[in-house]
Order: sequence, then structure tokens, then C-alpha cells
Amino acid sequence: MMNKQIKRWGLLTVTALTAVSLTACGGNTATSTKTGASAQPSSGAAATAAVVDNKPVKLRIVWWGSQARHDATLKALDAYTKKHPNVTFEPEFSGFDGYADKLATQAAAKNAPDVIQMDPAWLAEYSGRNQLVDLSKGINTADIDKSLVDSGKYKDKLYAIPLGNNATGMLFNKNAVDKLGITPPANGWTWDQYFQFGRDAKAKLEKDKYALMDATNDYTVYSSYQSSQGKGNPITVDGKFNLDKDTYLTFTKKYADLRKEGVVPPPDVATTDKESDAKMDLMNNDTVLIKRSFAALLPGFDGVKPGAYKFVTQPKGAEASGFLKPSMFWSISADSKNIEASKAFIDWFVNDTEAADILTTTRGVPVSKKVLDYLTPKLTPADKQQIELIKNVAPDAQPFNPGAKGWSNYTAKDFKDIGEKIMFGKITPEAAYDELVKKAKDYQ
Repeated sequence: MMNKQIKRWGLLTVTALTAVSLTACGGNTATSTKTGASAQPSSGAAATAAVVDNKPVKLRIVWWGSQARHDATLKALDAYTKKHPNVTFEPEFSGFDGYADKLATQAAAKNAPDVIQMDPAWLAEYSGRNQLVDLSKGINTADIDKSLVDSGKYKDKLYAIPLGNNATGMLFNKNAVDKLGITPPANGWTWDQYFQFGRDAKAKLEKDKYALMDATNDYTVYSSYQSSQGKGNPITVDGKFNLDKDTYLTFTKKYADLRKEGVVPPPDVATTDKESDAKMDLMNNDTVLIKRSFAALLPGFDGVKPGAYKFVTQPKGAEASGFLKPSMFWSISADSKNIEASKAFIDWFVNDTEAADILTTTRGVPVSKKVLDYLTPKLTPADKQQIELIKNVAPDAQPFNPGAKGWSNYTAKDFKDIGEKIMFGKITPEAAYDELVKKAKDYQ
């Protein structure tokens, strides 16, 4: 095991998760050094990668995810360091909870890691504040779909390299649903069918088990619900406030009914959910049967309960509610002293078949067409489920809204906080809407 300092953010469940048995698991990689060329370029290596000067380089690298992703990434970093012994890593990783706040604090202090796992929703914020490096040169993107590459752009400059194709869907525990003897979720279902599924399941569940997640404080679910009613996104791509009052009140009052009926967990339980955490994720600990998730997160869930989970599309209204997106990106901090080494590492991570064998689909379906062709015969059933969900969502997917510049705190924090006030009975849905309108004025 290579010598490296590993920082874990927040509450991690390293001991709680069993190792995932992916067809080809992998982990820790190291980055190349100072100037441009990736040492020993392998399939897909950047044309600019030429010579490595063997100067010792330590790259700080940060990501969020499940234990499956942590394990694979760490193995990939080790593999990279074996190829380039002068490059070592200082990994920082955690679940998603708290990641955004930690990264924002580091970036503001000009102390962000060299290589940053970036969410599409934050890209405009970081790019607009000149906190990321332009990646237009030095990384091979020739085998990546142009629309995916363009998703990493801000004002025509490339600030992020996509790491996976992804789609939203509803993930459910099919083993548990089969035992209950109720009709399972199916692609193309409606919101009414979704809520009825919750009620049917609750009728057969134990007292301290619940069917659905409480989405009152979940901006992603609410945004999908509003767009499926033909009302567009609550915050438009260009930063316009568009939270539809009638739709919001219908949504929040529906969940108020479900709370009273015990279909969703009580607020003191619902607010403990930590996505992808082996113990605190309410799907992983069997508190709920179904939740909104992303295709790229399936390997983590499957690592906890192999073969238990299945994806279906999100419920429909007048329109579909699901959307396609890049799963996440690698970006490079503008304050990095190791920019070329970081580029060489990212190039290897995205384009190299050795990296693909290690990482498989832990960050979504691989973006390089050559890598995907190479990897497909080796994929597990869980890996193939990701591809299947993407195919099912694609035909009528909502346009992807990466998040408007300046609104990330509103969608990630204010919406959540005000939603939790409703859940705990501290505020009515009507008063919550008024508070959201008032808060929005700070961002307009």
C-alpha cells in the first residue's frame, strides 16, 4: 500500500461496507508530474502528453461517493503511482453530505485540492469566480460525445471533464417489494401510481418501516415534479425565479398527507438520510423501499446489498420527469501548483483501459466510446442497469438544467431548510412558499 495521507470528510462508513465485487475493481492512482505529457501514454492518452521529468509531485484529490467508489478510486490512484512513481496522492473523500460546503470553504481560502470532483450544479459558480483551470488543451476528449464535453463548458471555455453518463431514476429494493407481494414499480408510471405504490407498501410494512422518502425538502425531486407538470424548472437556466405556487402547494400538501399516513418517515428519521452512506442512507438501512437516485450511484448500493436493487424511470405528469446529465466532472483548482500533472492524471483516468478495468461504472457509464466498447463485455448486471436506465430515460427526457450561476445556495440549502420547517410542523406550506419567494430576492 502506498504511503499517503488519507482524509475522510464527515461521517464515513469504511468498516460498515463490504468490498464490492465488480468485474474489475480498482483504486488508487497517481498523477504525472510537471509538464504536460502523460508518461507512458496508453489507449486514449492526450496528444500533448509527452515527457515526465520525474520530479516528485503530490496531488491532492477530492471526491464524494459510496464505499464502492472510494475503494475503486483508491486502487486506481495506486495503479497510477505504480506507472509514475514520482506521482503520489493525498486523497480526501466522503459521502455527499457536507462535501459542497467543505469544498466551497477550501476554494474561498485558495486551498482547494489540485483535482476536484465537481458536480454539474456547481460548475457555473466555480467557473464564474475564476476558481478553475481552463482544460481546453492537454486532455484528450476526441472519443467523448460533443454534448457531454460541452456540458463541462462555461462561457465557451472547458472547465470540467465529464466522468460518466448518468440519468435520474427511482431505485427500489426489489427483493423487499417481492416479499410484500405488491405490484412493483414499472417504467412509464405516473405520480399517482407512485404515491399509490407507497400506500400499498405501507399497508404491509412493519411499523418502523416506510415506503417512500419524504421529498418535501428535496429540490431535485420537486424540480422534476414541477417540470413534469409542464411548468418548467423552479429556477431557470438563466437564473429566473419560476417556483409555481399551485404546484408547490400541491406537492407539499401531498407529502403532508403521506407523513400523517406513515407512508414516509417522520421528520426526525427522514432528515437523518445521508446519501450513499452504508448506515445512514435510508435505503441502505432498510428504512424505505424506494428513493430518487442516479444511475451512477447504483454500484455503491449494489455493494451493500448485491442484486437487491432495480431502477425504473421517475414518475410522469403531463410530461416525463427524468433527465440525463453528466454524472460528475474532474476539474482542476486555479490555485493548483501542479496543473500539467493534474491534466495528465485526468487524461489517464478517462481514456485508459487499465483505469477502466479498475473503475468500471463507479462514476457512471464511461464517457470514452473506446473505453465503453472495451468494458461492455466485462460489465456486471448492476453495471448494465445503469446503461438500461439511461436508454429508458433518453426518449422523453427533460432538458438538463445544470443550475444557474448564483443560485446554488438557494437550491441546495434554502429550499432544504424551509422544506424541513414544513416537515417538522413549524410552518405551513403557504408560509413556506412566501418564505421561498422572499429568499429568492437575495439571489435575483
